[in-house]
Amino acid sequence: MKKLEEAIQLRNEGNYAEANALFVQLVEQNPNDAQANYHCAWGFDVMGLEAAAVPYYETAIQLGLEDVDAQGAFLGLGSTYRTLGEYEKSKRVFEEGIERFPDHLGLKTFYAMTLYNLHEHQKAMEILLTCLARTSTDPSIATYKKAIEFYSGQLDKVWK
Repeated sequence: MKKLEEAIQLRNEGNYAEANALFVQLVEQNPNDAQANYHCAWGFDVMGLEAAAVPYYETAIQLGLEDVDAQGAFLGLGSTYRTLGEYEKSKRVFEEGIERFPDHLGLKTFYAMTLYNLHEHQKAMEILLTCLARTSTDPSIATYKKAIEFYSGQLDKVWK
């Protein structure tokens, strides 16, 4: 789809309004195109128009996307719901995305932010510490990887 590629290029160049006008046009012409819906949502998101992005993310996920775009759509929709204060919806989207992509640490990191907003601090910390331990190359963290992973789920436990 040449217009889609053109719109993506415009977005990549920072021409967000022009790009999103093309994305909206593409969705109007092809409402069942998951890619067009996804990129339209993304376009609204980068312009700070999160509420406008929601129906496009939802449609894109419903219609089905390839893995990389599906991961981006779950992350985008979950994060958008979080920024709109719709924490339970955000949590459901992230849980669905993580179920589908259990190794995607970006989804888990944004999920932890939602858990924080829901006052599920222990679970949020466990996720973040596990992500940190698994990805950090900093020697002062990598040296203690096993300990960080061990304690991540036991932050309230006291050993006497």
